[in-house]
Amino acid sequence: MSAGFRYDDLPAFEAFERVSDPSAYTPLPDDWMVGVSDVVRSTDALREGRYKDVNMAGAAVIGAVRNALGGVNFPFVFGGDGAEFAVPGEFAERTGDAMAKTAVFVAEELQLDLRVGMLSVSAIRAAGHEVRVARYAASLEAVYAMFSGGGVSYAEEELKAGRIEVPPAPPGTRPDLTGLSCRWSPIASRHGVILTLLVAPAANASEAAFRSVASSVIRITESDPRAGHPVPPRGPEFTLSPRAVRLEAAATRGTTSRLVRAAQIVTQMLIALYIDKRGTPAGGFDPKRYRGWVVSNSDYRKYNDALRMTIDCTLETAARLEALLTKAESDGIVDFGLHRQDAALMTCIVPSFMTDDHVHFLDGAGGGYALAASSLKEKLAGRKAAA
Repeated sequence: MSAGFRYDDLPAFEAFERVSDPSAYTPLPDDWMVGVSDVVRSTDALREGRYKDVNMAGAAVIGAVRNALGGVNFPFVFGGDGAEFAVPGEFAERTGDAMAKTAVFVAEELQLDLRVGMLSVSAIRAAGHEVRVARYAASLEAVYAMFSGGGVSYAEEELKAGRIEVPPAPPGTRPDLTGLSCRWSPIASRHGVILTLLVAPAANASEAAFRSVASSVIRITESDPRAGHPVPPRGPEFTLSPRAVRLEAAATRGTTSRLVRAAQIVTQMLIALYIDKRGTPAGGFDPKRYRGWVVSNSDYRKYNDALRMTIDCTLETAARLEALLTKAESDGIVDFGLHRQDAALMTCIVPSFMTDDHVHFLDGAGGGYALAASSLKEKLAGRKAAA
C-alpha cells in the first residue's frame, strides 16, 4: 500500500455543505486504481420499468469488490446505473477479477450489459485530470466517499469509449455478492416529489462560483423537513416482492440452488415482518434499531465530480432549485440534469443484520440518476450542435 497514505486515516466531515470545499479533499496516490462501471443502454431498461435490475447491477460491483478485498476499506460511490471507486494498486488483480465476474452475473442473471474498467491515478493525471477523495460521515457507522478533480469522470468517459475495459470472465462464473439485497418497498414521497439532481461545474466555471451555487442548492434542500431525506424517520417498509426475492436469490445463492436461496430469503423476510409487527427484539434482531440505522446510513446525497441528490421535497422547493440552476447554467457556472418521480428505491449491502455497518444506496424509482444524467447529456449535445 502507498507509503504514508491510508483512506481510513483521512478525517471525516459531518456538515454536508463541505462537499464543495476543496480543502476537504486529499489527492490519491499515483499507484491507486480507479474502477468504474456502467450499465449500457440503462435508459432503455428504465423505460421498460426495470428500475430494481439497473440499481442491483450498479450496486453489485461495489458489493463484489468489498467481498473480494475482505477487510480492506476503500472509497466508493453508487451512481444508480453504475459505480465508481478507488483501490490501492496492489489489489488491482483481485479487483479486476471481481469486476469481470460481476459483469458475467449481470449479463446472465439480469440480462443487462455491464461495462467495467480500471485506470491508474497516474494515467489520469497524465491526461490532465486529478483524483481527490474526502470522507463524509452520514452517521457514526456509515462514512461515504466523495470524489473531486474530474479524474473519476474522465475514467468513466474512457470506459464508455472502450479503452479501459476489464476482460470478461468465463461464462458461468460468479462473484461473491454476499450481503447485497433489495428488501424494501419503494419509498413514496411524503412532501410532494422525489427529485433527483445532478449538478456539475461548467467547463470554464471558477471553483468559487460553482461552490457558491452548490452551497445554495444544499441550503435550499436543508430548509425542507429533514433536509430532504427521502427515507421516513422510522425507516422504510419491508416488502415480499417476488422480483426483489428473485434478484437477491440470483445474486447471493452461492453453492445452493436459486430456489433454495429464494426460500431462505422469504423465510428471513417473514420472520423480520413478524418481529417488526410485534415491535420487540427477538433472536438478536431489533427492528426499531435496524430501521433507525437504515435511515442514518442512507446515501441520499453525495459528491462525485458533481453534486448528486435524491431528495423528498415540496413542489415549491423543486421549483426554486430548478430556477436557481437554470440561472446558474445560463451564467456558465453549472451544467445540470434533474428528474422528478413519486418514489425512491433502496438497494443495500448488509454484511449482517446484527451490526450497524450496513450501507443503503438511494435512487429515484422512476430512473433517478440515469435519467437526470441523460437529460444533462442531451442539453450538452444540443449546445454543442448549436455552436
